[in-house]
Amino acid sequence: MKYIVDIGGERLEVELDGETARIGGNARPVHLADIEGTPVYLVGIGDRVHRVAARRHAERGRYTLRFDGWRFEAEALDERTRAIRDLTAAQATHAGPQPVTAPMPGLIVRVHVKPGDSVTQGQGVVSMEAMKMENELRAATSGTVKAVLVKPGQAVEKGAVLLELA
Repeated sequence: MKYIVDIGGERLEVELDGETARIGGNARPVHLADIEGTPVYLVGIGDRVHRVAARRHAERGRYTLRFDGWRFEAEALDERTRAIRDLTAAQATHAGPQPVTAPMPGLIVRVHVKPGDSVTQGQGVVSMEAMKMENELRAATSGTVKAVLVKPGQAVEKGAVLLELA
């Protein structure tokens, strides 16, 4: 499984295959074990073992890591979720409320908002299934839900407007 990890202002591609991690072409044996009842994990990389305290944020894939006296903010997402976030971020650069559109063909699983609801930028508004994975689509801008154009169970094409914001 390939992940895109943003940490310390750097973006890394990390590919995990069993007990091997590949970062930038370098493969290393890895092992992860949690210390029950604590936020601490033992992370083995090659022949070294590190203690890492991890705190998960409410936003999917976001963590605060404490490692050897250093604190890092990290985001680790699978390739598909990273692509969706990047697409959503690109749409967020436009002024004014932006409609939420389907980034790929799929099936609507849940609609988290209704007309009249206030939403904030980055808030999850629709969950859709595509390629056997469930993805939460987020509002690119803050606003008020003007119209919900889909319902659970509905199939949508790439680019279809799912909901409009005012």
